[in-house]
Amino acid sequence: MKRLIGKIILYAILICLCLEGLVRVLHLYQQYPPYEINELNVEVNTPNQNGYYVTGNRRMNFAQYHINSTGFNSYREFTPNEKDTEIALIGDSFIEGFHQNFYESTGKKIEDLLNNEVKVFEYGYSGYDLADQLHLIKAYKDQFQHIDYTFIYMKFYTDLERDEYKPNHFRVNLQNRLIYKIKDNIKLLTYAQNIGVFRAFLRLKNTLTGHSNEEREYVDDRASEEDTKTYLENFKTLINTFPVDKTKTIFLLNSEKTSDLFLKYCDSVGYKYLDFGPAMKASKKPTTLIYDQHWNNHGRNILASVITEYLKKQ
Repeated sequence: MKRLIGKIILYAILICLCLEGLVRVLHLYQQYPPYEINELNVEVNTPNQNGYYVTGNRRMNFAQYHINSTGFNSYREFTPNEKDTEIALIGDSFIEGFHQNFYESTGKKIEDLLNNEVKVFEYGYSGYDLADQLHLIKAYKDQFQHIDYTFIYMKFYTDLERDEYKPNHFRVNLQNRLIYKIKDNIKLLTYAQNIGVFRAFLRLKNTLTGHSNEEREYVDDRASEEDTKTYLENFKTLINTFPVDKTKTIFLLNSEKTSDLFLKYCDSVGYKYLDFGPAMKASKKPTTLIYDQHWNNHGRNILASVITEYLKKQ
């Protein structure tokens, strides 16, 4: 009996080692770059690293990223000057673009459409809301004073839930926990988590600890009237705390997923916004990934075209 148990344990270890090797060779695991809060109190990816972002259990999406010396996924270093025409794209994971090879990003598409007469700097980081974005502009004021156009990608119903900036030390410190370090070094565990192997165990844990198992639905335009007013007040507070240059700052948004109250306020006080929603809606091809809400290559082409046409008119 002991011999049988020993063989079972041995074979189980050998099978796990083989699966670990297979996952590594085929690069089936998600490799998310480490991140940090830098000396300017800005949460960024740890600078100067490369890797591949994988989604799905069959590598449904496999894209290369390159984190520059500032801490953002970009084919460029951020070195603005007074001589060149320069554009900044600021936003969350939609601008960060891990779902697209870094050399095929929205910013690169804009440069190509404008015959490389401009430089585009992409300040994208997963999870950024408007507080993060406005704080970033202030923190990197030496860079932004030279940038000619600043596009801030904003989702009204998710990016205005707070009216002040506080760095998320809890999220950053999670990387140092033993469970995360084990998962980072054993790729089979990462792969298993991504395909939902541990979902039943997590649901059981939530049940035993009294937490809800309901996943939070992505919110776009389903906020109450009271919440909408709160978001607008949060916007006003953030803008007072982090004033923006109205002459060169443009909010990049989809009007169909933005409160009319906010749009009317921007019109009344002179804040510019660029609506890419109609162009996306008019497309006969899908503009998002089939398994994800992020833009696919076609969606990024449309967004780049909308921004390019706006710039040509200026």
